[in-house]
This record gives sequence, structure tokens and C-alpha cells, in this order.
Amino acid sequence: MKRLLPLLLILPLAGFRPAPLPPPMPQDGPVRVALVDRDRGTELRSYPADGQRWVAGERGHRYAVRLYNDSPRRVLVVLSVDGVNAISGEDADPSQTGYVLNPGQRADITGWRKTQDEVAQFVFSSPSGSYASRTGRPDNVGVVGVAVFEEARRWYPRPQPILRGRAGPAPAPASAEASAAADASASRIEGYSAKSQAPALGTGHGARESSSVRDTDFERATRSPAQVLQLRYDSARNLRARGILLDSPSRLDRQPQAFPNRYVPDPPAR
Repeated sequence: MKRLLPLLLILPLAGFRPAPLPPPMPQDGPVRVALVDRDRGTELRSYPADGQRWVAGERGHRYAVRLYNDSPRRVLVVLSVDGVNAISGEDADPSQTGYVLNPGQRADITGWRKTQDEVAQFVFSSPSGSYASRTGRPDNVGVVGVAVFEEARRWYPRPQPILRGRAGPAPAPASAEASAAADASASRIEGYSAKSQAPALGTGHGARESSSVRDTDFERATRSPAQVLQLRYDSARNLRARGILLDSPSRLDRQPQAFPNRYVPDPPAR
């Protein structure tokens, strides 16, 4: 029997426009994932190495997980940061609660969910200062991953913004119709292995900011995710030590923007 999950809706907020937009990550599935440095207002470029994709972060900078739904269907995205579910705070598992994206939607997830109206910002921190380490779970620090599920229903009402869910069984609606989805070979987001170089960055539990949500419904088409992706992140120094040649910021094209869409900074201290 399929599970119908009550979900929470995140009201759409204007996000940073990447400058420039890096080429999409090569991946097979409906969703693309990127990290956005919110203090610089740019989408971070990912680099291939050791069969994975790597991103260079900067300690102390706020970041967002940017999700692109390239499919014509709604999808449920279970988000794992350092091996922790970014909504519930549990050890991440694909069966848990997640965010729902509408067809063609882009959404920025900016922090750990605290209430229906607030998140604690994602901030690049030291590994020991990460939320995962501070809660006794340091083994998967340095990785962001998603497990993506397609929706069972074939017909959709008027488009709605991004949603998130709470795990728990509920009866399926009478109008729901099952549809096929590809099985994923991996069901969990993997972090650093014992042989990997120790990470220099983790994700801290930053300042609170507004992020309002509400409930809705979503029925998964399959038990297994249709897609599993992960991005490894670390300091630029560690990435270079791995032999990854990083693009210098001065070498990246920067186009003028009439509306850079930055947040209002705090006033100067008296």
C-alpha cells in the first residue's frame, strides 16, 4: 500500500540569480542540485573528482541548497545535510519527510527547519561546529544529498509553490492513480568514507530567518526513490589537495544585473 504524506508548503521567496549560471550537473533524473553562496550571491560551481561532484565553500558564509525540478511532474525531495534530515533533524533516510517542487520549479532551501515560519540558516562552519557534530553525528559531515520521489497522481490542479512533508501514513485519495518510477540503486546518502581526507567544512546551525510553510498532500509513486544525488563540499584548499583545479573568481564572467536581489544588511553598530 502506498503512503500519502501530509506536507508543508514553503511560500516562494525571490532567490539570488546566479552570475554566471554554472553548467548543469550531469545526472539522470528529474532534479538538479546546486549550492548557492548567499553572501556572494552566486551559485557555486561543482567539479568532478573520484566519481563525485565537489563544491568549494567558504567558512562563515551562509548558503542555500538550490533545487531544480526539470520534469513536467511534481516531485518530493528528501533533503539530507551532513547526513541529517534538514526538516526533522533525524538521521537522514529516503522514507522521511521532504520538500515538494512543482513542474519546472526552482527553489532555494536556506536552513534547518525550526517551525512552520522559521529556519536556522545553513552556514559553512568548522566540522566540529556543524549541527551534525554538535548532535553527536559527525560521520557524514561534508555532504549534501537528495532522494527524489515522483508523484502517483497523473492529473494536477493549478500549480502551487514548493512544499515539504512530515512522514506518517494516511489513506490515499480515491482519485489517486499509481504510476511507474525508476528504482534507484542507492537508498541512502553516503558521506565521507574512512579512507577519505578529513573535511575542513561542515554545516552550522545559523541565525533564524523567516520561511513560512503550510500543509498539503503527496502520494509517492514508488517506495524507492526515482533519483538519489549528492554533492560533496569542502574548503578550496582541500579540493586543491585532491587535485581539483578550481576556477579563480576573477576568471568567471560576471554580467551586470539591474536587480541583484540581495537582502537588506544589518545597520552599522553604534
